[in-house]
Amino acid sequence: MIVAFSVAPSGTPLDGPAGRGDDASVHTAVAAAVKVVRDSGLPNRTSSMFTEIEGEWDEVMDVVKRATEAIGQYGSRVSLVLKADIRPGHTGEITGKIERLQSALGELG
Repeated sequence: MIVAFSVAPSGTPLDGPAGRGDDASVHTAVAAAVKVVRDSGLPNRTSSMFTEIEGEWDEVMDVVKRATEAIGQYGSRVSLVLKADIRPGHTGEITGKIERLQSALGELG
């Protein structure tokens, strides 16, 4: 399965390194979540709005849970947006889907 997710803190920071700067940026909090994803060893990619991760249901959901928990120190609540492509028996789709798209674009000339 591939999961695309985004987590962001809101509310008053609990205990932790939140509150650095006053520009309402959440990059430090997001970095904590992305570190959890990258440390998982599962195939992943991060864009400006979402992080994608590929693996089996339980391992992917465990990583999403831990990434969400990592954000928790930056606010009193956490927003999680998640979209999943559940396709049993298929692996390598985090890159395979992009490769097929690029091929189709090339065919359109």
